[in-house]
Amino acid sequence: MTHRPINSFKAYDVRGKLGPDINEDVAYRIGRGMVEFLSAKTIAVGGDVRLSTPELKTALMRGICDAGADAYDIGLAGTEQVYFAVNHLNCDGGVEVTASHNPIDYNGFKLVKHHARPISSDTGLFDIKAIAEAGTFKDSANKGAVHSIDIFDAYIDKLMSFVGAFSGTKPLKLVINSGNGAAGPVVNALEDRLIQANSPLQLIKLYNDPDGAFPNGVPNPMLEENREDSSEAILKHKADMGIAFDGDFDRCFFFDEKGRYVDGCYVVSLLARHFLEQQPDSHIVYDPRVIWNTLYEIDRLGGQAVISKSGHSFMKDVMREVDAIYGGELSAHHYFRDFYYCDSGMIPWLIVCQILMTSDKKMSEVADSYYEAFPCSGEINLTVDDSSTVLKQLEKHYARDAVTVDHTDGLSMSFQQWRFNIRQSNTEPLIRLNIESKGDKKLLQIKINELQTLILNDI
Repeated sequence: MTHRPINSFKAYDVRGKLGPDINEDVAYRIGRGMVEFLSAKTIAVGGDVRLSTPELKTALMRGICDAGADAYDIGLAGTEQVYFAVNHLNCDGGVEVTASHNPIDYNGFKLVKHHARPISSDTGLFDIKAIAEAGTFKDSANKGAVHSIDIFDAYIDKLMSFVGAFSGTKPLKLVINSGNGAAGPVVNALEDRLIQANSPLQLIKLYNDPDGAFPNGVPNPMLEENREDSSEAILKHKADMGIAFDGDFDRCFFFDEKGRYVDGCYVVSLLARHFLEQQPDSHIVYDPRVIWNTLYEIDRLGGQAVISKSGHSFMKDVMREVDAIYGGELSAHHYFRDFYYCDSGMIPWLIVCQILMTSDKKMSEVADSYYEAFPCSGEINLTVDDSSTVLKQLEKHYARDAVTVDHTDGLSMSFQQWRFNIRQSNTEPLIRLNIESKGDKKLLQIKINELQTLILNDI
């Protein structure tokens, strides 16, 4: 077999445009390469709802079987269901066929090893790439087989274990926008469990049917224009809160009862508070982009704060190192020790619902109290020619007044009443800027304008 370059391997996963970057041959080679790299006997495989996923998944499993391993096909699934399957079935690895929130003509693969530990560029992803590209696969004495495995009910049991009986003192109406992605069946199953538990929770389901044609647009609530339908449905139905997912529902996005998007950093604070109220001395892992509100809650409740570079591979490694009970990112990724240190898009909304049902506060009151104490800018993306030079010049510009300077992830600089974090994009000529202040919205706006002016005018 001849060497064939594969250009779709990234830092954390494999993704790209259908045809030149992602096709059945690439899928087959990844299947073979993964089994060889892991010396695997069993690989769990799931796939999202994209129209291209079934053929890619079939080719991937053919490669797995030709390499001598068994493929455990769990069917239509979000990424977290593969995480669960790898642990529940004690597999040597797992693959989710997904392009998550990418355009409709994209697809890809998320790979994990035993215990759902991520396979990234630092932990073997490029070794798999080399094997797949070379195509000189080892002969296997015996081929593996594909087994259709139903782990769905066990997975739902695992999700429900985070909220116990799910009882509350007040009813709650919730809008859930699945975006026609893979989340719909899980939402339906959780709704059934909640009804069985006599929970006073009513779900208004939006775009709940999986449809790989994405008739309502590719689900990506990170984009402001994709939040309108959720906000309108919340106001129309007079709901208490809204939730939206991306295509493989590994991220969970929140809205208050006024239809306003709740910034991810405040959700991290709320979940950190929840876990620390149960186990006060626990470790909480957070990323460096917006931190002051989360640090306030951790300190107030006696927790142990641990910073990590953003990105699921880094977050999971740090969580395992310190045995953190919870970790959260601004980007709406939430990680749980009791979910194998993995991220889940389903566990967060279940917990937040239970918090609100046992509280006298509305979601807007929770979010507003956080925003008033530590207002933030939201992530600002700016196009620049040389992002590394911009970071160096900003550090020099603000060095004299900075209280702390940190390079955990990009550049973070803290001052008496405000701070910022600025990071380079891994895939685009962009820098991502986040600014926060200590209760001073006027100062926040001044610094937003100031930093944008400096950056766009080459400092």
